[in-house]
Amino acid sequence: MSTAKKMLFVLDEEIKKDLNDLIPAGQRSRVINEALRKEILFLKRKKATEELLQISSRTRPASVKEIVAELRKERRH
Repeated sequence: MSTAKKMLFVLDEEIKKDLNDLIPAGQRSRVINEALRKEILFLKRKKATEELLQISSRTRPASVKEIVAELRKERRH
């Protein structure tokens, strides 16, 4: 079960107006939470992609034969 915490945010006037106009008062927290959840997931994926690109730029590609050989070696241990 998750616990909710109150936080203070500053919103642009246009965002605040749209939020008030389009989303009923009882649903605003849910909508904002979902939007933040999506944005945070996007940022985590972006960071992971950047890290993988950095790693891949420092390594050479492996052939399928090399990958299979490494997997077999690891399974024996």
